[in-house]
This record gives sequence, structure tokens and C-alpha cells, in this order.
Amino acid sequence: FPCAWSRPRAGCALAFQALCPSLSSVPCSDVMFVVGREQQQVFAHRCVLACRCQAFRGMLSQVPVGSQDSSSSVSPQGPFILGNVQPEVFLAVIEFLYTNSVTLNSHIALEVLTSSVEYGLQDLCKLCVKFIKDTLSVEQVCEALQAAVTYGQADLQQHCLAFIEGCTAAVVQTQGFRELSDVVLARVLRSDRLAVDELDLVQAVREWAHVSSAVLERPVPEVAALPVKELRLPLLAPSELVTLESHNQQDLLIPVENIAAAWRAHALRKASGVPSRLCRPRRGTRPRDHHRHLEPHAK
Repeated sequence: FPCAWSRPRAGCALAFQALCPSLSSVPCSDVMFVVGREQQQVFAHRCVLACRCQAFRGMLSQVPVGSQDSSSSVSPQGPFILGNVQPEVFLAVIEFLYTNSVTLNSHIALEVLTSSVEYGLQDLCKLCVKFIKDTLSVEQVCEALQAAVTYGQADLQQHCLAFIEGCTAAVVQTQGFRELSDVVLARVLRSDRLAVDELDLVQAVREWAHVSSAVLERPVPEVAALPVKELRLPLLAPSELVTLESHNQQDLLIPVENIAAAWRAHALRKASGVPSRLCRPRRGTRPRDHHRHLEPHAK
């Protein structure tokens, strides 16, 4: 659903409405962009773009695409080819530059955030982050978290992680979860507040690893090395560890020494040689009889 997020200045919205016809009219503009696979033509005004955005100022100061030298007869209107951005996303950026506000929807918000970072538009970035936080969903939260980590948006990272902690069982079933990077997945798995049982979490990581292995064309143990360190195997019951070992023979997801450490915790009735965080039940962990023997369980 579309929604306008703005930090208005007097007359900005009216000014953009008045200028909208010129964005598709050659006589009233002095620069043209060819945007996306659709090769949509977008016309604008150099003075506005250059004044509002340093990245555009640098772009517009270059020799237009297609010219051979500064004496070329190519029109100063361009065109400037932007083949890797959706027209709707680029138009949102242009809207912000003209009005200091932006109209977003859930389909483009993350890409507009990407463009705001690329163009150095901090205020647009803030508007995107606010929209994403206010419209976060189970299906999109992992993609939003990945973007937040990529672009260093700490506030958005915390918001996404809290959202995941509230509905973990649903989130781990999404395509977005399977597309997380190993670094971001490991960060999620460090949380004590995930609302899912450890056995289900192990299965979710296994499915993630097989997808990542296929995409990256690397062995399952290699792509999963970092996230697997965060799985809390000592929380599993002996019968569950037996099943885990059976599955592990097929893909070698979990290092043998990690499983051995879990068995040792059962044999000794204490977490011997296992990091304390790996023996601490999460919020969604189903109780097992042996949990009372795991000393790190007591805070």
C-alpha cells in the first residue's frame, strides 16, 4: 500500500506537482535519464539535482554518455543510462530531491533505501527506515535485516531482530530467511529470545545451508561454518541427538566435535568445555529433563 513519508518544506509538494509534467517533457527540462530494463526516459532539471545531491552534481558534471570529447555535439541533456535501477525507485529519489518527501510502498522501500545510501541522501535514508519499521512483515523482515546490516543502520537492525524474536517460528519458514548471509544468520542465532525450539532451529539452518550451498556452489559445511557455531546442541535430548547424527551423515552440516560436546554434556550431566551461551535455553526452547544439569542455565 502506498504511503507518503515526508519532512515537508513550504510549497515543496505543490512545486513538485507543478513540475511533474516537465519530467516527461523535453522542452522544459535540461537532463534526461534512461532508467531500468524498461529504458524509461525520465527528464529533470540539472539545477535541482545538483543543488540537492552531491552524487548527481558529480554525475552531471561529466561528459554526457556517447560523447567523445568536450567539443562533442551531443546534447548536454544526456542521456544518462541507469540500467540497474527500477524506474519506480529512481522516480522516488527524484520526488525526494524536488519535494523533500517521498511516496513509498513495500515493493520498493528497500531499493529506495539502497539508492539513498548510494546517493548519500541521509534524510531520504531516514524516511525509508521509518517506513520499513512501520510496515515490517514476516515475509520481509529478513530482507530488511540484511539491508540494515549491509548499510549500517543499527536502529533498523535492532527493530528487525526484535520482530524476528517475536515470531521466529514463522520467520524461519520464509524465503527471506533462506537468503540471509552467514554473518547475519549467525547474528540472529546469538539471540536468547528466539521464539522457536532448538530442534526446529537446527532444521531451519540445515535448509538454509542447502540453499546457500546451491547458490554459492560451495559445500554445505563450508557455507554453514559460522552459523553452526551458534546452534545450542547441548539443549537437545539424547534421542534428538541420535536423529541429528543420522541427518548429519548425509550433509556434514555440523562438525563432529560439536555433536561430541553435546554428548559429553549428557554423560557428565554438566556443560563441560561448552561455551555457556550454547547451554542457555532460548525463550522458545521446549524444556527437557536434562536442562537442570546444565550449569550455565542458571543466570
